[in-house]
Amino acid sequence: MAPVLLFSILNLMAGAAWVPLVFLPRVRWTARVVPIAMPLLFAVVYVALIAASLPWAGGGFSSLAGVRALFDNPWALLAGWTHYLAFVLFIGGWEVRDAERRGIPHLRIVPALVLTFLFGPAGWLLYLATRWFCARNAKDAGLSPPPGRTGSGGPSSPSLR
Repeated sequence: MAPVLLFSILNLMAGAAWVPLVFLPRVRWTARVVPIAMPLLFAVVYVALIAASLPWAGGGFSSLAGVRALFDNPWALLAGWTHYLAFVLFIGGWEVRDAERRGIPHLRIVPALVLTFLFGPAGWLLYLATRWFCARNAKDAGLSPPPGRTGSGGPSSPSLR
């Protein structure tokens, strides 16, 4: 299979996984299965791509020029893209689950989900800012935390659970 074809297939799979995260967040399999199973599948593809491409790829990770040379190999470049797809989908799933646990309305995190899909860390930062803003507004309004959450520290502290 050519790297261009596999790239297209992986992008379709990623897009198909993101659609339910954005539009069907409360369906059990959306937040629990999709962002775990799909990144796992991407991880398997990633390991296969790395095993197949790194021994023949020039370059390395010790300099920017080395990374550029490494990514001159289309299979190594595809491995890097697959790495990105796996991690942003995992983080997007975590954002959906974390927002649900904290009682954050899903529509408030949709912009963060889109940004996470497109720009990874920028979307995660937007989600964290949204989470902080929603928690602050709830505290100012005198609302109690969602069930299972306490005040500062403890289970409500930022975690990747």
